[in-house]
Amino acid sequence: MINNYLKLIAIIFCGLMMQACGDAKLTAIPHNATILAYGDSLTYGKGVEEEQSYPSVLADLSSREVINAGISGETTKQGLARLASVLEENEPHLMILLEGGNDILRNQNLSQTKQNLASMIEMAQSQGVQVLLIGVPEKKLFSNSAKIFPELAEQYELVFEGKLIASLLRSPEYKSDSVHFNKLGYEKLAQSIYQLLQDQEAL
Repeated sequence: MINNYLKLIAIIFCGLMMQACGDAKLTAIPHNATILAYGDSLTYGKGVEEEQSYPSVLADLSSREVINAGISGETTKQGLARLASVLEENEPHLMILLEGGNDILRNQNLSQTKQNLASMIEMAQSQGVQVLLIGVPEKKLFSNSAKIFPELAEQYELVFEGKLIASLLRSPEYKSDSVHFNKLGYEKLAQSIYQLLQDQEAL
């Protein structure tokens, strides 16, 4: 009886989280505005040429300047340390935050990972920068996104994509190795983000 009650509470809670994330909206990105693609190797484009990285493809699709601020191997602690200078230098309208995969791969404390990501989000929002959060899966077969990502999306009322990375990583035709994409994979990533921005009427 108690177990059934707890399950019901969990279902209601998850539903409320999804609704909150679904209510989040982005504002239109002006043609002269900058999009900041921030993260690790998936943003950098490890395994392909620079022009084949997802920020480069997204720039072509969106007709906006998209800054590739990805660094291969970076953890959220390192990402937090450099974000202030990147924001100051580029003054973006929108930040696409795709980070945390290396923390997960290295079995780092996810509570600290969550706090690092929260600090990045707060830093961006305090400067009027919109944040699009992209979730990274756990090292589990059926994981779409580590739970810290939807929790952050709910807490900060962010537009959130929680299945895209996991979906691409489950498809061998999109991968160059176990954790990185090939040219087709980065194209699909860029196209999916572009479609999300269009659905949000940000573009």
